[in-house]
Amino acid sequence: MKASVTKGLGQGFVLEEVELADPIGREVRVEVKASGLCHSDLSIATFLGAEFPAVLGHEVAGIVTEVGPDASEVKVGDHVVASLIQFCGLCVNCLSGRTHLCTRPEFTLRTPDQAPRITWNGQPVAQGMGVGGFAQEVLLHENQLAVIPDEMPWAPAALIGCGVLTGAGAVLNSAGVQYGETVVVIGAGGVGMNAISGARLAGAGQIIVTDIEDGKLERAKAFGATHVINSREGDPVEAVRAITDGGADHVFDFVGVRPVTAQGFQMLGKGGGLYLIGAAAVDAGLEVSTLVALSASQKVQGVYMGSSNLKKDIPFYASMYLQGRMNLDDLVSKEIGLSGIDEGYDLLKDGTTARVVVTGL
Repeated sequence: MKASVTKGLGQGFVLEEVELADPIGREVRVEVKASGLCHSDLSIATFLGAEFPAVLGHEVAGIVTEVGPDASEVKVGDHVVASLIQFCGLCVNCLSGRTHLCTRPEFTLRTPDQAPRITWNGQPVAQGMGVGGFAQEVLLHENQLAVIPDEMPWAPAALIGCGVLTGAGAVLNSAGVQYGETVVVIGAGGVGMNAISGARLAGAGQIIVTDIEDGKLERAKAFGATHVINSREGDPVEAVRAITDGGADHVFDFVGVRPVTAQGFQMLGKGGGLYLIGAAAVDAGLEVSTLVALSASQKVQGVYMGSSNLKKDIPFYASMYLQGRMNLDDLVSKEIGLSGIDEGYDLLKDGTTARVVVTGL
């Protein structure tokens, strides 16, 4: 099969012919119909990666074509979405429903004494986040798959596995936003748009979005923001506190740079929570006065993958889309071929581009 192989840091994505093993145990082979470009994969390819060669890509939608002898949750012909969340289903966190905090994620992978899932010119190929979705097919554990309705379109379906889980999940799962509460979304990128969608599903009374680009803010309005603030044109903290009459119930930071995160904390009202999702800088962080947080009963919480349970949440978001209650179509700015991943990431540098999805060779 063909796959886009990353051979080393900064060496880009190169289309190559690779071999995919047969499924064993609870593994499942999936024909990839769509694969989203996420900045996490670009970070691995440019400065974070340690294992090469590698096939990256973790936002996958496709059709099950073969299952291992012990697979029981999916069958041949199922339409599925993959996620980077790897869980064993047996540890205390998994048994408590917190599969995103599994203590044994390696359970979903092959052991070192087993043959690799992917090889290229006879050598093992690392499989990004247990998925390796920049390819014509993927082979992964069934715990990383959720079944979706057959009528779900491929491109928006692929984005559910990461960006939608993260953005909407931060609002619905991590924060548990309630009807009528006030929400601030800092950063109007693709994941931030899903936070807006989550806030709408939760019935938030005010959905305030801040960014430095007017084009992104206009898109935020189309997704359902009730107020937008260009933080280059004035103090966003003052603006938020004026709109909310004292501070917001929930602030979601999708940017992750120190000055912006500090502003997010200052936007909180009494009893409010700041949720940290983005980390755009290596020194991302926040200094909080214990006295201030204590007296106002405020909290700061890190959020991983929207605190999601992929088996439950992926079908839910697909259902919301099919009912017309969640906008995923406008997230797909461009569809490209498997050979154009480098160019696809260049497109994402443009603030007007929400997401790019591979849907062909």
